[in-house]
Amino acid sequence: MNQSPFTSPSSTGLLANRYQLQQLIGSGGMGEVFLASDVLLGGIPVAIKFLTQTVVDTKMQEDFAREALMSAALSQRSVHIVRAYDYGVNEKGKPYYVMEYLSGKSLKDLIPLPLPMFLTLCRQICLGLQCAHQGINIDGKIYPLVHRDIKPANILVIPDPILGQLVKILDFGIARFLNYTSTASISKGFNGTLPYCSPEQLDGEKLDSRSDIYSLGVMMFEMLTGKKPWEPETDYFGAWYKAHHFEEPRAIANVKPTLKLPQKLNNLIMACLAKKASDRPENIAQILQVINSLEQSTYPSLPAILDPSSILSHPLYSGLSITVEQSCQQLLWPENKPIQEIVFPQLLDTAQGCMTALWLMLPNQEIKNYALSTRYNQFIFMISPHPMLLWVTVLYNRQLAPKWLPCYLDMQNLQNLRLVSFLAENERYPLIFFSLEAPHSCTNVLTSHIEPTQRQMLKTWVQQSHSLPPTSQLQLSKQLLKQQYKQMQSRILQHLESEPQVVLSGSI
Repeated sequence: MNQSPFTSPSSTGLLANRYQLQQLIGSGGMGEVFLASDVLLGGIPVAIKFLTQTVVDTKMQEDFAREALMSAALSQRSVHIVRAYDYGVNEKGKPYYVMEYLSGKSLKDLIPLPLPMFLTLCRQICLGLQCAHQGINIDGKIYPLVHRDIKPANILVIPDPILGQLVKILDFGIARFLNYTSTASISKGFNGTLPYCSPEQLDGEKLDSRSDIYSLGVMMFEMLTGKKPWEPETDYFGAWYKAHHFEEPRAIANVKPTLKLPQKLNNLIMACLAKKASDRPENIAQILQVINSLEQSTYPSLPAILDPSSILSHPLYSGLSITVEQSCQQLLWPENKPIQEIVFPQLLDTAQGCMTALWLMLPNQEIKNYALSTRYNQFIFMISPHPMLLWVTVLYNRQLAPKWLPCYLDMQNLQNLRLVSFLAENERYPLIFFSLEAPHSCTNVLTSHIEPTQRQMLKTWVQQSHSLPPTSQLQLSKQLLKQQYKQMQSRILQHLESEPQVVLSGSI
């Protein structure tokens, strides 16, 4: 058994003077994962993966640094790849990654899947892989990335306010680093996962994106049937080598006769499982084309005869009670606010109690344009040098430019603390639209949903802000948050652009 990289969270202090390790939350062939808190960013939870491989010399440290940097750069480009924040090597020579902490389920615990869920998750997996295979630009050179260990255990499915389920691919860069540092023979030092490996990976050849496509084919077969395409006599290297190189995959219809599988999907999976890389789909785009066509034929778009005004007037669409919505529609634009395109948070007294709302003024045409938009929010808290919260709401309509609504809140201002406290108490907050044209009345009310994990973070940040000493560095924190906001925008857009537009959900 591998020794844990530390004895207990309480005895080690801070990792890299920043991360407080808390508890072991997962382990496998590649290492152990710990829940930790990032004390530099206000104690937000992160996941830290310690690799099994010990870094003992300069060359290995360089290999690890290169893979970590490429993995981190990649994670900023796709919402379907687990975000990597930091990396390092602890005092015992164990390399580690610092990643976003996500509460969800492994794909391996969800299979077999019904066809609708299969198509949704498969499309998201493909979007993440496509981003990696297209490569990242480092110093003017494009570096395509191959995962090398695509399998259900490396796919995380988490709750999402837009889609219901969001796919995150784990461990980009780790498999390649372990392969670099392995000095044993392929049968003993092999670091992939045998049931999912392409024939060329087992032969130790140079890999391209088609190796991941083969692994994806194995996984798609398993996602639908709950079984793998082959049943070798043993789980040893030789048995799997024979299966991948010489045995044809079983027919899906024979493994699961009750499954009504579209022929084009069956053909796609079998093409992914071709022994020769040249016989497989050339790239992920070809796979996405089939999946998208199947989704469109199975779930046609909503009819265009629906009247948007009748939809928006229904309380189930807005997500607000009729009483609250009526209260919003009777509001007047505050006299102390200029008549211009602005957004600001303000407390709203209703018959159901006090709640935080976003007030915004836009031209009438824009209000109509974004009436059937997807709403998405994100919160970032900075504890130092001055406690400040960035609250971002996005109105997204695929035919229009996104409408970004950022609010910077000084968390040492008592009024802002009240705003955030009430925001954390409610599952939704209203967006109250006022027309830029006279008489500047309220013309629409939408709502945005706040996930339970977000609400809990907001409560924690309010508590932390109460206990902090006064500072005078508000502008510095705001500038730092503005930099994070610019970086965050591209990731949010990738997320929204990669998903089907949902226009009739009141829980967004």
